[in-house]
Amino acid sequence: MTDGATGPGPDGSTDSRAAADGVGDRSGSELDPRVREHTAGEEQDGIPFIGAGPGDPGLLTVRGKELVDEADLVVHAGSLVSSALLEEHCADAELVNSVGKDLEELIPLMRDAHESGRTVVRLHSGDPAVYGAALEQIDALEREGVPAYIVPGVTSSFAAAATLRTQLTLNGVANHVAFTRPRGKTLDAEDDHVAEFVEMGDVTTCIYLGTHAVSDTMDRLLDRDGVDPDTPVAVVYHASWDDEDVITGTVADIGEKVEAAGYRASAMVLIGEAATGAGYDRSYLYGDWANGGTADAANGESNDARDAAEPTETEADD
Repeated sequence: MTDGATGPGPDGSTDSRAAADGVGDRSGSELDPRVREHTAGEEQDGIPFIGAGPGDPGLLTVRGKELVDEADLVVHAGSLVSSALLEEHCADAELVNSVGKDLEELIPLMRDAHESGRTVVRLHSGDPAVYGAALEQIDALEREGVPAYIVPGVTSSFAAAATLRTQLTLNGVANHVAFTRPRGKTLDAEDDHVAEFVEMGDVTTCIYLGTHAVSDTMDRLLDRDGVDPDTPVAVVYHASWDDEDVITGTVADIGEKVEAAGYRASAMVLIGEAATGAGYDRSYLYGDWANGGTADAANGESNDARDAAEPTETEADD
């Protein structure tokens, strides 16, 4: 579509490679002024980086749908975005698969289309903020003088929890959630903290990009004295897609089950008791203090005293 020639960016650069090479150079000392000018749900100037959700077109957000429906050019994440979504919302748009393209190809492609007056959308799977590599593209575009912004989406761990009819946090079971990935070419062994999360006990560990490594990950967990081999594990393949599949087991046996199913990609791995949805305690949110204080009143405690002692409704979100 383009020959890679560039227009001048804010720093006068006309080299797309320079824009790509400069990603990650933003200053962390001051917030971008746009942070205070817009909310996450507002349409803004420039190219939106939209979270397509986990797969089902019905889980694309309202704002995402509006923007995709208006697009002339949709640069999408290949097979990670369901073909049903593309067919439903992008029938009149030019579609470009970003798989196999580097920044030096993608940035001029999107920049030139935007500068020619076309409505451009960058469509990521799930939510761009979770293992999306969106920020480096946004920074490169903005070095080329093209504004961009993020439109949130539903990440696959949330869809997996919905499929399992559970929560990632459960009162008395899991007070913490860890989003992580297994060691590999982009994560060194010393930066792999899956075992530490699982050893904590009250953490739901959500492993992204790790279907191919389920057996290896579980073997490493079994080598740790602090990990119970009977810790529940659920593997949800293609969460919310038509061919969704659920495999359940434990740290001790889930690797063998996933190998037997033949899945090597596109599954969410949830480790922890919350994966079963069992054994949780009743939350404070629906206790007496939040519903008239009948038990407190019987004990002679005033509502004012109760309100001062107990968390607000937003704090009691378990």
